[in-house]
Amino acid sequence: MASCVAAISGIVLLKTDKSPAKNDIEAADQMLMLMSFTYWLVYCVAFALQKAISPAWEPVILSIKLTGVIAYLLTASCILSLPLNRVSVRQPE
Repeated sequence: MASCVAAISGIVLLKTDKSPAKNDIEAADQMLMLMSFTYWLVYCVAFALQKAISPAWEPVILSIKLTGVIAYLLTASCILSLPLNRVSVRQPE
């Protein structure tokens, strides 16, 4: 529950920041952060639905588990992309 609230507050903080990005790098960083918070929120909702839905609805639970796994992997890829984005800027081709 705390993780879900933290993801919502992260999304709200990123969306209420009205200052424009200074360059493309900051815009990409802000977008990666927003995506990671959003994917984590999807994961939290999928996890909560797994606990709330009756085991008799096995196809629905399987679909929700798959959604949770995909959201978890997307969150991890966004978090790993943040430092890689900075490294790519420092090392031009």
